[in-house]
Amino acid sequence: MGLTRVATPALAAAITLSLLTHAPADQPPLFGGSGGAYFLAEPGPLEIEVTKRDRNRRDAPSELVAILFGPDRTVLAQARIPDDGRPRGGGMGPAQSARLTAKAKHRGIYGLMITISGDRYGETAVWGFRASCPRYVIETARGHRDERHQEPLVVFNPDGDATVCFLPRPQDFDFEVEHVGRGGTVGLLDASGNQVADVPIRDGGARAQIAATTPRGHGPWRMRLPPGESTVHVDGLTRWEKDDAFPDMACWTPDPSSWFALLENHGLLTPYRRLIYLAAGARGDVALRAHNAATRARRIDLAVEFPGEPWPAALSTNGVTLGPKKSAEIRLSFPAPPEGQERICHVRATPEGDASLSTFATVTVRAGEAPATRPLVMPIVLRPFEHENEQFGHIPDFPRDAEMYFDAKNRPFTLDGGGLATAGASGWARLPINAPSDPGDPGSKPQAFAPVGTKIAFDRANNLYLLGSLGSRRALLRSSDGGAHFTAADLPPGRAGSASYDIEQFSGHNIPDGPPPIVRYALTAADPSLFWRRIHHVELLLPAAQGDRMTFGAPILVSTQGIGLAMHSGIPATLASRGNRTHICWGEATDPRAKAPGVPAYVATYDRGLGRLGPASLIGHGPPANDIHNTPSLTIDDRGILHAIGGTHGKPFPYAASLKPNDAGAGWTPPSVTGEDLPQTYIGMVCGPDGTLHTAFRLWQRNKEPFPLSSYATLAYQRKPPGRPWQEPKILIVPPLSEYSVFYHRLTIDRRGRLFLSYDYWSTLWFYRNDHPGRRRTLLMSPDGGDTWKLASTRDLSE
Repeated sequence: MGLTRVATPALAAAITLSLLTHAPADQPPLFGGSGGAYFLAEPGPLEIEVTKRDRNRRDAPSELVAILFGPDRTVLAQARIPDDGRPRGGGMGPAQSARLTAKAKHRGIYGLMITISGDRYGETAVWGFRASCPRYVIETARGHRDERHQEPLVVFNPDGDATVCFLPRPQDFDFEVEHVGRGGTVGLLDASGNQVADVPIRDGGARAQIAATTPRGHGPWRMRLPPGESTVHVDGLTRWEKDDAFPDMACWTPDPSSWFALLENHGLLTPYRRLIYLAAGARGDVALRAHNAATRARRIDLAVEFPGEPWPAALSTNGVTLGPKKSAEIRLSFPAPPEGQERICHVRATPEGDASLSTFATVTVRAGEAPATRPLVMPIVLRPFEHENEQFGHIPDFPRDAEMYFDAKNRPFTLDGGGLATAGASGWARLPINAPSDPGDPGSKPQAFAPVGTKIAFDRANNLYLLGSLGSRRALLRSSDGGAHFTAADLPPGRAGSASYDIEQFSGHNIPDGPPPIVRYALTAADPSLFWRRIHHVELLLPAAQGDRMTFGAPILVSTQGIGLAMHSGIPATLASRGNRTHICWGEATDPRAKAPGVPAYVATYDRGLGRLGPASLIGHGPPANDIHNTPSLTIDDRGILHAIGGTHGKPFPYAASLKPNDAGAGWTPPSVTGEDLPQTYIGMVCGPDGTLHTAFRLWQRNKEPFPLSSYATLAYQRKPPGRPWQEPKILIVPPLSEYSVFYHRLTIDRRGRLFLSYDYWSTLWFYRNDHPGRRRTLLMSPDGGDTWKLASTRDLSE
């Protein structure tokens, strides 16, 4: 057996990587899909040998990347297993293996993440591992699909029986096994080893239903699979209902003795790691989250440990008792270390009564100023388990459920936890969105409205507006005192069924004289043969203020062929007003037989003084056709010129400008793309004080570093100075993992022309997302029109 050792100077001296050029004699069980495993390790050497066999089903190479990480998500070792070099159709390739070795310095839950280049579903190879740690659980976790989440287990065992151990759900459950092999039976044993089922394989499969009355016992059940290749589907294990105890985590093991209670203790203490900078002589604290993922109440004991000399770090409590699926915030307080030094501690969490399941988070405190407070060298290259905090010490001190908006006094506002938040001299204030239950009676009992969408608007008098819902009601909410009190006006009735909405927000030079216009997309049809084709009535709703009340006229039908709104990323502006005129842009569905070059993007002007909707002007096509992702965006500059960009899905954006100010019906420049061959999606656009157009979008990269064998999505920025062509895009965020990503980005601008880009990195890979509870949203800002960028703080927002 040839053994090539690979030096890894970036890792600790105790870590080694090796590539075994031939398979080990006793090959471990192999399985399809991607994902990883978790290990309940004691202090000492930790060695994992990963094996891969390529299926050779495609021309592109299949490189496996294995990342070994610690309880605090410090990356301990990495290894790559290359493609076997066989051509497409060459059949199952030989086994190749790589060894990852590290020293487990502390007891805890360690992890292994597996990805395969260009293959988010793990279809091009099978893999497995052997580990020095006897306690482990596998999580099969592929990339997302636009359908119900399922994670079938693919087990490749041509030479003997295989076992799948799993926790059975307490409810009735079905299982199905698709089998390629010599046949036989699929056996099912309960936690005590009693046979529950023994189902013959007929016509390539076996299936059975297990009643809820069958005793479950304590611990995992075992499914025995005959030699061959099996695809296993089990309710509660590979597919889930809302009442399942552990949804979206397909956790199992081929060895019943390796099982440990990962599911009940997943995310026991997060964030797993925190880096804090403090000025010399200052004191600080950090919030951590203790979580009970079990289905019963438990106490979680907490303690501080020091890898070196003790120092005065203290917890707010030594333990919390939590109900099922409940969490609690705890705080660790500490002084700053001396100038130029750092201090490290571990916060250990242990479920009461089971010390073996203990794990920890790491807190590092450094003296000085965090790199996050200064302009950064762009792009930010996220690394696995090392994002903005781990690299730059960034800890958002502002609400981050949504993007930021700014009123006429440049005060920041955002939605947070179902309410409104704004910053003042005493910090952030959270305000409920309460309005009188009867719009006609200001004295009626206030009721809490839920926000509809995330946009916040302001008129020329600095009244604040947002859309809200109360049961089946949809209303425009207005506050004249910065969100302390609201009134509501119900939107005019529309078509029964699903509807989505947009409200005119500030995009640089549009300030409505009164309540902001609203656009409603009422769904009328969906195309079962084209997944992304939807048909909507597009209606313009124009509110008017009458003293303290708001009223609406009849909805103005703009189109019966609207493709719909895609607002989760980009939040494109579809409305812009100046004086008595409101301009609206929308995309339309087309007849699939017509082979349109893309979603046609239109702009029209409604003149309130004349009470008339002008003609629709086609400004370009955003490919592909009939794709709801392709919502266009509209803004207006200081001269009144309208600027429109058609939405696309992985293609260059088409751009056009109106020939006359404040008039969509007087002609447009010929459409031109913002850049040749740019794979762009999810447009967001604002206009700066000098008329520069600023955009943010997802931009695909293919076969480039840091993922030369894959494609990956970045978050990018692009601008167009007035009278000049579009500049080359500037990549702002590079993802930590290849394949599909989305950033849920939202670009806004304040009254001084500063840019604010809210984003929330989301990987297609379920393993990476399951490992990180909650959101990652944070905020970039540029004070100089996109020249430099930094991670924002409340101080930046309030300046």
